[in-house]
Amino acid sequence: MAITFTQIFSLILDAIVLASSNVGKLREFQHLFAELKLNIIPQTQLGITAALETGNTFIENALLKARHAANLVKLPAIADDSGLLINALDGAPGIYSSRYAGNPGTAANNNAKVLREMHNVKAADRIAHFHCCLVFVRDSNDTKPVICSADWHGEILTAPQGNQGFGYDPIFYLPTHGCSVAELDATIKNQISHRAQAMQLLKQYLLQRLK
Repeated sequence: MAITFTQIFSLILDAIVLASSNVGKLREFQHLFAELKLNIIPQTQLGITAALETGNTFIENALLKARHAANLVKLPAIADDSGLLINALDGAPGIYSSRYAGNPGTAANNNAKVLREMHNVKAADRIAHFHCCLVFVRDSNDTKPVICSADWHGEILTAPQGNQGFGYDPIFYLPTHGCSVAELDATIKNQISHRAQAMQLLKQYLLQRLK
């Protein structure tokens, strides 16, 4: 009988810290981890404050977050760094997605700034994608972290639509589904989003690497 993802994790750790303080991300991760029945502990429950995102790439920032949490509580950690990249804005907001309109920023202000900067961009040029980099470290000094990345392609709307999700979801349109991400059922989002895709890659990678 093939060993399962959960059994593999149980062989190498008792608990994993989820290095995120973003309420929306935590809600999504709870859905993504639910089937695995693992002891996933959000860093907020352990009193861990958010790491400073001083990296120049999604990978660097994800590793900073994971190693920061792992170091403080001496447990393995999972972290992601995600963002919206818009072709017409030369890849902005990119790694600055969460603080595009200021630090600290709000989703409403970030969305408004993007829409202002895109107001003269024609429909054919409103191409964009979400990117997620997900990392797993066994400890803060892990020299071989597991790194998985995924993209979710769509377009930027001219005005927000829907009230589900978080972040840039109201202005990110999915031609494949005919709606914004903020109008998408959460169950579907948790199957096809950039974060869900990266999670599946992480599961597959660990199964191959650790069995």
